Amino acid sequence: MGSLSRRNASSPLTVFPLLIILSSFAYCEVGNPSAYEVLQQYGFPIGILPIGVTGYELNTETGQFSAYLNGTCSFSVEDSYQLEYKSTITGVLSKDRLKDLKGVSVKVLFFWLSIVEVVHDGDELQFSVGIASANFPVNNFEERPQCGCGLDCNQLSTVLPSYPNRTY
Repeated sequence: MGSLSRRNASSPLTVFPLLIILSSFAYCEVGNPSAYEVLQQYGFPIGILPIGVTGYELNTETGQFSAYLNGTCSFSVEDSYQLEYKSTITGVLSKDRLKDLKGVSVKVLFFWLSIVEVVHDGDELQFSVGIASANFPVNNFEERPQCGCGLDCNQLSTVLPSYPNRTY
């Protein structure tokens, strides 16, 4: 039995399909990066977009960028800011800068303000609402927030009771 396993493991018929599958995954990742990977290529952390981007478009000549979500997305950040993403987010993307941003708003006190520009400067991201801006550490954006709960989704998860011999 042991020699049969060794022979199957080294068989070219076993290895060849595995190599084809692995190379197709590598091709897909290289050929079609996700919106999060595109942001990283331009110097931004993946956490400036929430989980759930369904697609994107990028004109590499002009930098015109659009990202698409299933719908409007909102969540709180650090219990002091409420963010809202429209189903379509647009802007002009260049190295370490996202300008002419549309589709992202922040609630400050009682007012909703559109975030119009994000600049990556050293260890900080600067978010501008036109008349004012605020800086935040880049490492605050290493994780992608989730619609509805932001980065605090573990607190909202519910656990089903465990009953023997029952499937869910």
